[in-house]
Amino acid sequence: MATATVPAALQRKRHGLTVAKKRQYRAAYLFVLPFFVIFLAMIIVPLGYAGYLSFFRRQLVGGVSFVGLENYAKALTDPNFLGSVARMAGFLLVQVPLMLGFSLFFALALDSGMTRLSKVIRLGIFVPYAVPSVVAALMWGYLYGPDFGPFAQTAALLGLPAPPFLTSTGMFFSIINVVNWEFIGYNMIIIYAALRSIPPELYEAGRVDGASEARIAWSIKIPHVRPALVLTVIFSVIGTFQLFNEPNLLRTVAPTVIGNSYTPNLYAYTLAFVNQDVNYAAAIAFLLGIVIMALSYAVQLWNQRKETRS
Repeated sequence: MATATVPAALQRKRHGLTVAKKRQYRAAYLFVLPFFVIFLAMIIVPLGYAGYLSFFRRQLVGGVSFVGLENYAKALTDPNFLGSVARMAGFLLVQVPLMLGFSLFFALALDSGMTRLSKVIRLGIFVPYAVPSVVAALMWGYLYGPDFGPFAQTAALLGLPAPPFLTSTGMFFSIINVVNWEFIGYNMIIIYAALRSIPPELYEAGRVDGASEARIAWSIKIPHVRPALVLTVIFSVIGTFQLFNEPNLLRTVAPTVIGNSYTPNLYAYTLAFVNQDVNYAAAIAFLLGIVIMALSYAVQLWNQRKETRS
């Protein structure tokens, strides 16, 4: 009789475990469900609707008609769109190395332990990221202003010409300065977190071998934070081609320098909400997304090849 009751007890135990697991899975799905609902309603559905709109065109005669890929073909020959993408590509090549270089330098300096008041310094570098981009653009627009800006007033008191912040070339670097001011601290925190995860034994081994702090940073720290650097590069690629608030707000102080197609996002916004051409704007937005995905994939592919070679 005892041998016959053992399988029954095991079956009851297994049944109880199965029921408990099902309850855990059900609870997990219920917790995740709100995210999927919001993701579906706010991301997937708008993307699908935008893709649907991009295949149509509103005409004065005939109303809305299906045009297939004509909006995309038009965008690939549109000088305004191509010019804005080329401008942001140049912005990427200049701004991102500067930003990540400063972020890496500050992260290494804080991680070295040789800086005093490191927590205060870390917070001070990160605080600009907490400032909304709209507020940051308005603040720097005031500083750049030719009439009431402190830079222009100081130059006037010294009898010097006004700084070229708002010229065609100067505006490019002025926006770079604003973006760097906003995001150096954000990227520094990502790199600093990666530095703190490196085992201290590696540093001790390097010091035993006679390596200097600079050599430890170059040969141990930087290679170990490469995944974090790649992540910041990808974030920077996405952010660069989505640039909108800074040029849109600085346009009020330099309307002759920043046009409606200064960035791809600004051009799509103008098409959709000023020209009321939502179909062509949707095509522009999808092509911009393809450019961002291609560049992000290229960064990941380059990193994989570097890891394979090393």
